[in-house]
This record gives sequence, C-alpha cells and structure tokens, in this order.
Amino acid sequence: MDAHRRARRAGTALTAVLTWAALLAAVSACTSNGLDGMLGKPRSPEEAIHIRPADGSRTVRPGQELTVRVASGRLESVKVVKSRGARESLVPGRIEADGMTWRPDGDGRLEPAAVYTVDAVALDGHGRRLVRHATFRTDVLDERLIGRVTPEHRSTVGTGMIVSLEFNREVRNRAAVERAIHVRAHPGVEIRPHWFGRNRLDFRPEKYWKPGTKVTVGLRLRDVEAAPGVYGVQHRTYSFTVGRSQTSLVDAAEHTMQVRRNGELLATVPITAGAPKTTTYNGKMVVTEKLEVTRMNGATVGFEDADGKGEYDIPDVPHAMRLTDSGTFLHGNYWARGVFGNANVSHGCVGLRDVKGGSSASPAGWFFDRSLVGDVVEVVHSDDKKVAPDNGLGGWNMGWKEWKAGSAVNQSDMDGT
Repeated sequence: MDAHRRARRAGTALTAVLTWAALLAAVSACTSNGLDGMLGKPRSPEEAIHIRPADGSRTVRPGQELTVRVASGRLESVKVVKSRGARESLVPGRIEADGMTWRPDGDGRLEPAAVYTVDAVALDGHGRRLVRHATFRTDVLDERLIGRVTPEHRSTVGTGMIVSLEFNREVRNRAAVERAIHVRAHPGVEIRPHWFGRNRLDFRPEKYWKPGTKVTVGLRLRDVEAAPGVYGVQHRTYSFTVGRSQTSLVDAAEHTMQVRRNGELLATVPITAGAPKTTTYNGKMVVTEKLEVTRMNGATVGFEDADGKGEYDIPDVPHAMRLTDSGTFLHGNYWARGVFGNANVSHGCVGLRDVKGGSSASPAGWFFDRSLVGDVVEVVHSDDKKVAPDNGLGGWNMGWKEWKAGSAVNQSDMDGT
C-alpha cells in the first residue's frame, strides 16, 4: 500500500517537471530571450532614449534645440550640464506632462563654444529601467558681435560724456542687445539709450552728468543673438568717473570762446572759426580725443585741389582736440597771423593761437591743459547747420523726448527692469 502511494506521488512530481520542461522548451523555441521574449525584446538605451543633438557630435550649430525623448514608457529624470571654459552650470528644464519628452526652459537653444552632458533615466513600457549618457559640443562661432565702448575704462571725463557703443557687425535684434547692456550711475539718474542705425548705441541722461558721478557700463552680451548666427562674446563691466564741469561757448560771429568752470567764467579766448565757404557746424560737440600733435590733411575730409591733393597738409598741428567724426577739431594754430578774434579763416575747425611745436603758455596750450575728454564745446552764430547727433557725440543736440524714442525696447519694459 505504501509503495503504491509513493509511486503515485513520484508520477505526479514527474508529470509536473515534464510540464514545466515542455513549457520552457516551447518558450525557448519561440524566442532566443526566454522569458524576456514573453515581455518583448528589451531595447538598448540608445534605441529607447533619443537625445538630440546626437551623442558625440562636435560641430553642433548654436541655436539648435536640445530634446530628450522616449518612444514608449516614460522619463524618470534628465540632468543636463553645460561646460564653458572652467565653468559648469546646470541647464534647467522639465519633463512634459506625458512623461515622454524633456525640454530645457526658455527657448531651449544651445549656446556656442560649449560642451553639453546629458544623463537620462527612463522606464520602458514593461517597467525596465534604462540609463543613457551622452555628450556633444557646439561650434565656436566665426560670427561674433563685439562692442567698442567709449569712454575708456577707469577714465575721468567731462560732464558731457555720452556712453557710446560701436558694434563690429550689424545688429538686427536691437532689443535683445539693448537689454543686455546696463548703464548705471551713482548718485542715481535716469539714463536712456538711443540707436543710430544698426551699429551704434548711445546712452545719456537728460542733462549733463553731475561732477563726481560714478558710472558703470555692464556688457552682458555673451551668447546674445544680435542677428541670425551672430552672437555676442563680451561679459564685462566698464567704469568711469565724471570730473569737474567745464563748458565752452564758441561765438563764430564774435570770434571768441567763453570757457566756464563749474558755471563761473574762467576766460574769454580769441578764436578763428570756419571761413565763409567752409563754415563750422553749430551746436553742442563733445571732446572725444586729445592729441598733443597730429597731422591734418584736407584730402582725408574732402578738401582737395584739382590734382587730388589736400588743400592743406600740416604735419604738426599742436594741441588738437577732436569734436566730430567728420573732422572738426579745436586746435592750436601757428601758421595764421592776426586772425584770432578778428576773422574766420579755417576749413571748419576752431583755431586758437599757438606756436610751432606747441606751448603751454599759448591760448591753445592753456585750454588743452585744462580740458578733459567729455567736455562740451558749443558753437553758435555760424552760417552752417547744426551738427548731426551721430557725428561724434552730438547727442546733446537732440531733445529728451526724441532721444528716448530711439530705444528699441518698449518704454514700459524698460521701466520694469
């Protein structure tokens, strides 16, 4: 009896073993992955997690979009690190509501000259965890936007200085560039920008700066897209200090220049201005350059003889101070006699008596030694038009309302920054 029972139990156990063996054999016959075949063949991380731009890319154009996607299942986490030079920073982003796509915050465009590292974790449709690591590099741009700043860093300037940026490339997205430039003053004063064309941006307050004002110019242009494919590279701060107040009033009809320091008359200097056929501009002009001596050739500013040579060519003009980009100077004059205070004989410049080689004892040397870049020289009663606001730093010839209208950023937007 006991032997019979033991035989029945052994038969049952054998049947169970054979049944499982048959099942496993059938599974094995259907797929090379055994039980995994019943759940579907697992994908590789590269197949399951799609990262764009592609892993290993070394010439990715800036401006492309970065995305991480899964074809099925969902993303658990995505970490993106941007490395530029010696600095690393996390790229903020979010996984969309369906769990299948990660995008960076903002416009999502890539920055130039950077290495991006992506680490993504996902669950496929059967709950299996997949991990993928990828890196790619963006191009160093040939098209770079650089702004040349006036005045010089750490300089002391006159109260009429206008902050001016000249860009090496045409700026199409003027609002973006304007927002990336911050001009601040202490004590505080309202400062507004004005565009002259697409290559120049100037900043000034409504009235001349107060003496002693400290001004900082912050350029945050790095990676700002100024035009299609053109990006800024600068990230630095300039500063300058406003010195004492000095303004000079040139009366072309009276042949005099009144020099005022802090509102008080310092001196009245005899001058010669532009001759009747080559008059001097009227209006406010700012000293932008001081030269102990310079060469002046008429051919460089359009004054030529029939043979194409300059109507004048003076190799050693002393005590020269530039007032306009078009070639108006206030300078020493040693070659004209008996004209100062009596007649206008120049080709548009304002001349002060001097000696060959220059002398600090001459009217020209006296004025030169007491002048700063940024001082204002205003010309009145000349038979000429008013100087254009973009000819040198002529922006003081524009009313405040008109000046503010030259911003590319909405006024309300600026008030909110």
